[in-house]
Parts: sequence; structure tokens; C-alpha cells
Amino acid sequence: MFDMEEYERWMNQAEYTLKSAENDMRARFYSWACFKAQQAGEYAVKALLYGMGIMAYGHSIKKLLDVLSQKIDVPSELFNRARLLDRHYIPPRYPDAYIEGSPYEYYGENDAREAINSAREIIEFIRRLADEKIEKS
Repeated sequence: MFDMEEYERWMNQAEYTLKSAENDMRARFYSWACFKAQQAGEYAVKALLYGMGIMAYGHSIKKLLDVLSQKIDVPSELFNRARLLDRHYIPPRYPDAYIEGSPYEYYGENDAREAINSAREIIEFIRRLADEKIEKS
């Protein structure tokens, strides 16, 4: 049985966070856009796992996809997107993440665009899988 309520709770947060990342990109807060894109992708994968009744631990999208791939075929391109996003989990938030300067100085529009597109692809993939699960229920 698919837990639609828990799935929607997490997926709504994923989509909300992605919109926030897009706003940050438009406002030129590129480091925050990258971090929020990572969060959006993480929430989306957790949404499906929780919907399926599978516990989701940690913050690595790649590791969460490893768990999901034990039940569902996950395309290798999605793992590439996950690895890219996982690199934005810590560095945008910590002033000592880089040898000098502040984290925001290391991010640009292309970084934010790539991260947001990666998160969007993950969210769309998860939505398609959830729709299939719901149809089968």
C-alpha cells in the first residue's frame, strides 16, 4: 500500500524548496540556490521512499537512490545528477568550506542553473514513479 499522504507531504516540500532555489538564482544568491536544489532533490527521493514504506536515512541523494534502486530501476543519469547535487550539501553553508574567501564567492549562475535542472529532473522522475505506484494501487 502506497502512503500517499506521507509522499505528498515530502513532495510538496521538494517542490516548494525548488521554487525557493529558483528565486535565489534570480536574486543571484547562487550558493543558496545550489544548496536548496540539493535539498529539493533529497526531499523528492525521500518522498517516494516514505510513500513506499521504506525508511530513508541521511542526506545523500546518491545513497537514497541506492536504496530506491533495490526496488526500482533508476537510470544512471539520475545517479550523476545526485552526485552533482550532493556536492552542494555542505560547502554553500560553511565559511570554512574553502581555503579562503566565503562560499558564495565560489558559485555562479551556471552552477545554480545546473543544480536546479538536476533537482528538477529528479523530482520529475520521482513524480512519474509515484504516479505508476498510485495507478497500480
